[in-house]
Amino acid sequence: MADSPDQEYRPELISRRGEWVAWSCALLVGIGWLVLRWFGRDVSISMPLFAIVLMLAALSISLSNWVDRQTVMRMNANWIEFHSSLRHVRLLWPEIRQVRVSPSRWGNKVQVIGEHAHFSFRTLGEVWFQDELKGRMGFEKGDEILHEIIDSSGLKRVSEQDGERAYYARL
Repeated sequence: MADSPDQEYRPELISRRGEWVAWSCALLVGIGWLVLRWFGRDVSISMPLFAIVLMLAALSISLSNWVDRQTVMRMNANWIEFHSSLRHVRLLWPEIRQVRVSPSRWGNKVQVIGEHAHFSFRTLGEVWFQDELKGRMGFEKGDEILHEIIDSSGLKRVSEQDGERAYYARL
């Protein structure tokens, strides 16, 4: 990477179908509750609570989709930059102190920790249902990004927990 230009990576984008389903369910339950109240029917407290839970789930899904669509990671010979709508971090390679890798169901969770800032990302994960690929999430080249971070920052593997989690730091 010595003389290479900035490399840019973006995460895989998840289908927005789940977001629309969550908002539709919240809206239907909310409208149902209001209609029943309008006609003077007694409604269990669980119905508006359920509508609120569905709305919070829909908000969470929308926020996640919005953040993913704004996220970009750039690397060059001198630094790595992580930019999303919620976080902007640029770390010079020598500033990176630790990298933690934890397995998860859909791609490894990677935490990059610097002296004064940190960020995290996921390696590529695939969502399968009944032997059919339903979606992909994380960074398609996440494993390559992880190896480049470790190599460029001069980190060494320090420990492994549970045979799966990995921890890299300066020795």
